[in-house]
Amino acid sequence: MATGSAATPASSTDDSSPASLPAPSFVVNIPGIADADLEPEPLDPSQIVSGEPVVTGKTLWESPDGRQIRGIWQITPGVVTDTEANELFVVVSGRATIEVEGGSVLEVGPGDACILREGDRTRWTVHETLRKAYHISL
Repeated sequence: MATGSAATPASSTDDSSPASLPAPSFVVNIPGIADADLEPEPLDPSQIVSGEPVVTGKTLWESPDGRQIRGIWQITPGVVTDTEANELFVVVSGRATIEVEGGSVLEVGPGDACILREGDRTRWTVHETLRKAYHISL
């Protein structure tokens, strides 16, 4: 994968004004972003089932209305619960089991793409520090 800066749009021959485009085009090397470049995203203690998981992340792009978000998210081993947004993500590294209440059990690892539905109640068992690139629609 090519490296680049999340803030540096790729060149384009499109003559559309930037305001009319849904998002700039860019390349970012997700595994290459150092842990130090990720920002703490503290968990609500009520979400932690076991272990001492630590969540960090970095927003790479957010739509002007705040309803579309793209970024990187990482969690260290442990077990947590969550209520999901509409999300598509690709696991870059690590492994986890995601149990959807009343639904599927999803085993995710490097290269896996996953879709979570808004309102899904989930239980994440993180076996190895998991890093994902995501797109959320609110």
